[in-house]
Amino acid sequence: MRIKVSRSKNSKSYFVIKDIYRGNKRTTKVVEALGNDKEILEKHPGVDPYTWAKEYAKKLTLEEKERNYKIVTKYSPAKQIPLNKQTLFNAGYLFLQSIYHGLKLDKICQKISQEYEFKYDLNEILSRLLYLRILHPTSKKGTFEHSKDLLEPAHFQSHQIYRALGVLAEQSDYIEEMVYKNSLNVVDRNTQILYYDCTNFFFEIEEEDGLKQYGVSKENRPNPIVQMGLFMDGSGLPLAFSMTPGNRNEQTTLKPLERRILKDFNLSKFVVCTDAGLSSNKNRIYNTRGKRAFVTTQSIKKLKKFLKEWSLDPEGWRIPGSNKKINLNDIRNLENDQRTYYKERWIKENDLEQKLIVTYSPVYQRYQSSIRAKQVERAKKKMENPSSLNKHNQNDPKRFIKATHVTDNGEIADKTQATLNQKQIDNESMYDGFYAVCTNLESTIEEIIKINHGRWEIEETFRILKSEFQARPVYLQRETRIKAHFLTCFLSLLIYRILEKKLDERFTCPELISTLRNMNMLELDGEGYIPVYTRTEITDALHDAFGFRTDYEIVTQKNMKKIFKQTKREK
Repeated sequence: MRIKVSRSKNSKSYFVIKDIYRGNKRTTKVVEALGNDKEILEKHPGVDPYTWAKEYAKKLTLEEKERNYKIVTKYSPAKQIPLNKQTLFNAGYLFLQSIYHGLKLDKICQKISQEYEFKYDLNEILSRLLYLRILHPTSKKGTFEHSKDLLEPAHFQSHQIYRALGVLAEQSDYIEEMVYKNSLNVVDRNTQILYYDCTNFFFEIEEEDGLKQYGVSKENRPNPIVQMGLFMDGSGLPLAFSMTPGNRNEQTTLKPLERRILKDFNLSKFVVCTDAGLSSNKNRIYNTRGKRAFVTTQSIKKLKKFLKEWSLDPEGWRIPGSNKKINLNDIRNLENDQRTYYKERWIKENDLEQKLIVTYSPVYQRYQSSIRAKQVERAKKKMENPSSLNKHNQNDPKRFIKATHVTDNGEIADKTQATLNQKQIDNESMYDGFYAVCTNLESTIEEIIKINHGRWEIEETFRILKSEFQARPVYLQRETRIKAHFLTCFLSLLIYRILEKKLDERFTCPELISTLRNMNMLELDGEGYIPVYTRTEITDALHDAFGFRTDYEIVTQKNMKKIFKQTKREK
């Protein structure tokens, strides 16, 4: 590479150029524009611009040669590999590490460490807990073992992980608060809309204790559970969480966590969106105060009789953007009707004025009807074994079966008679295609429906926690360690969601995690690291998004050290 000087009347501009070949013709290409004399002197006072430019071109030439030189190594078929020497390491965590440091979790750990007298490296432990919750979710002991698989060695002991969990539990609120503030410099966050939901996690134990209490398990497990309440922002990023005993009413968990968001996160104007199970009258009233509002799903079945009749009445429907009244009976037989119809009215109950919006979708109606038809078919098969019909949940096909245990004379029957409960089937089919929300917003129908539609992301978030992150079953016993476990799950989830944002959400969760997990490098002693993973569209997207590459035929030790520094650089 060399310097080209472009002269004008009042200044000289400098360019780094190199010779390239296009076919059989040699030409030049501008590698980098360095600026004019004044610009160079502003960045590098006291230098001679031309001399500095020549040295800079020389440096680029050496770096290019270093990237392009060939490494030759010899292997002997008669020489054993060294005993217990590990040569295969994971490099996928480097992308997670870049986000971890972007959130300044290392600085947060440093500040926390100053308040305690422990000697272990809290940052090293927390970072491994987060990376490996995504890459290899397992027990804390397993996390210690898998930490040896990362390119950068860890120096803590396994027992120190459990000691660190106690500290993390004590500092959980502070960590959440600081991570949120730091995240604003890493990714765009929409805090005008907040989604709240609850789920629970079971323990492989039988005795209740502290947080671990018997309650209604989401997985229908007969084990004690703990309950997690989670706020997610409108961008799909976790905001704050809380842990409560498994036997506590979900509706009582919203206000305490929301108060902490108002106080610690300096948020005051937002819309809280929840499902019907969390939308108590008290919670709705709470979110009419200040600059807050609510959007919540509403069960049509649980409405008062006159409102239920109004909701199902075929008269008075519209489509968004039109004032023309539509009768649903006129459109029910239309083929491939993709439109959504709605009606709305203001209602006032229990000192709360709110808008009730009911929508009807032919697509949703056909979907619900097809699901029920399959359940009815399964119910018919279950009728062959009446003795197993006693217990069922609200979505079990057995709800469509009517079991008779007495004769027409009122005597106890020798055998249970099972018949199809057509009344139950007809009653449920009345609601096919209908969906309702309540809100105190004055926004348009389109805006309210869009807000409510975003709830699917928090449901997916819980699915990721329980499947890909394997957050349950929980084997920890001490409450502090349980809280710290879910803190690490929460932080891992935030890091993963930011990773998705950086990749423009182009890939599924299993695809992305599998790619990171399999991005292994083979250490070539004294030379560098050879990638032994398949280069794919996902690996290219990762490297492009984060600005470094591990997919050369070999990454020298010097260049790998540069990558380590880059992923830990303060953003």
